[in-house]
Amino acid sequence: MSDSHGSPGGKRGPESKVSRLLRERGFDGFGAELERRWTAEAGARSSLRDLADAFNRRLLRAALAERNEHALDGEIENLYRVLTDDDVSSGARTKAVHRLERAGVDVERLEANFVSHRAMRTYLTSYRGVTPPSETDRDDGDLRERRAETIRRLLGRVERVTEKSLSDLAAADELDVDLETAELYVDVRVHCPDCNAQYTVESLIGRGGCDCE
Repeated sequence: MSDSHGSPGGKRGPESKVSRLLRERGFDGFGAELERRWTAEAGARSSLRDLADAFNRRLLRAALAERNEHALDGEIENLYRVLTDDDVSSGARTKAVHRLERAGVDVERLEANFVSHRAMRTYLTSYRGVTPPSETDRDDGDLRERRAETIRRLLGRVERVTEKSLSDLAAADELDVDLETAELYVDVRVHCPDCNAQYTVESLIGRGGCDCE
């Protein structure tokens, strides 16, 4: 199949976000690699979420390379984790943002370009004409994962709104706190009264229930 960033085997229509970024960033051959990884045998197959993460890390690496910044071993993976993981403290995120900004990276634009697993699915099915793996093999579209993703997004929004509110209060001298060193935690936990265990919501959803059940 052609590795055109357009629509080599799928439907014609408005250009998808993934297709556009592949074209704009010159990621030649990467579209075909994404397809191969999604259509591999079950044991070697990458989920849509894994593919979206790989794509976003490549965007991050390219953004630094454009500024002639050499990433240390493991730095791309760590920076991406800090930028996207809701469990990361606000202080760690601030340090990561400052590191990128010092290199001249437009962090807001970079994050706006990050793609979701749904965008990845649209690209693969509609633009590359790939038949998705069977429903029995898929690990990225079940109800638990969708609900966990909804909760992660809500918690991320709560953290961003809280950080902005604290920053505004500090700027107006209504709050005395060093936001450069302070760490903000946004968490929702579930307590099981039967065994007295506590879980983060994401952990509980991921394990499918409490250990005492």
